Amino acid sequence: MRGMRSGAVNRVLLALAGLVLFVLGGSVLAVGLGAPSPAWWPHSGRHDVLLSRAERTAWRDQGWWWPALIALLAVLLLIGLWWLVSVLRRHRLYEILIDTGDGTGALVRGGALESALADDAARLPGVAGAGTQLAGRRTSPTLRAGLRLEPDASPAATLADFSARPLTAARDSTGLESLPTEVRLRRVKHKADRVS
Repeated sequence: MRGMRSGAVNRVLLALAGLVLFVLGGSVLAVGLGAPSPAWWPHSGRHDVLLSRAERTAWRDQGWWWPALIALLAVLLLIGLWWLVSVLRRHRLYEILIDTGDGTGALVRGGALESALADDAARLPGVAGAGTQLAGRRTSPTLRAGLRLEPDASPAATLADFSARPLTAARDSTGLESLPTEVRLRRVKHKADRVS
């Protein structure tokens, strides 16, 4: 759900950034090794510098130049740090620690519990499909569930069935006293019936 979408966005952004850097770096390397430079290339040849002395000192006497440059670099640094933190932060819970009563505990894979919950929810009457995601801490997990309802399904009845069957089974099998859950319901789109 949200974690899955942000993971896809991160992969796309990283792929685009990598592609741009690869093309630019490859172009610089090729021209530096003596390949003919394309017409759009800003430098004339192999021994040309990236910034000439005139380009480097053109705005030195302007009062806005240094504050603008520092502000731009600070914004780029903050965006980079924000992206790094969002990528490194774990959105998905990979394992749950279960108290077995003997002081050692047991670990249950989060993906296995998510899959079991989604399968059980998908078998409920009126549910066309389901997705689940565990979050939180290993000792106190939370659950996000998305249920796609058939057009004739009752949201209240489906929610009650989900709470009574799959959710209760998950709590009982893991020994958790509570499993705070957020359920999002949406209807499956269907074509209008035609009368002939």
